[in-house]
Amino acid sequence: MAKYLFEAHYTAEGTKGLAREGGSGRREAVTKVVESVGGKLEAFYYAFGDVDAYIILDLPDNVTAAAVSLTAHQSGFIAGKTVVLMSPDDMDKAAKKIVAFRPPGH
Repeated sequence: MAKYLFEAHYTAEGTKGLAREGGSGRREAVTKVVESVGGKLEAFYYAFGDVDAYIILDLPDNVTAAAVSLTAHQSGFIAGKTVVLMSPDDMDKAAKKIVAFRPPGH
């Protein structure tokens, strides 16, 4: 499975819902969503600043991650972005790949 970092920003309506439901209620809801698509919630943290919540998920693939993101954003209660995470081992593999690249003008 691949790992994804979701940065969630609650809209005004989303914030009202969070205040009613509470933080742990939201985590339980996210867990159910993720498990419904064959994934697993790894971490869920609320934060101060530009991002309201950081959520790390293990999901089967990019298509599943996109489906989860689309579903959340379509609600109108959440906005944010999804970041694909790579392990150090995957970065080692990427560093060893040979890529035919020529800088502009060379």
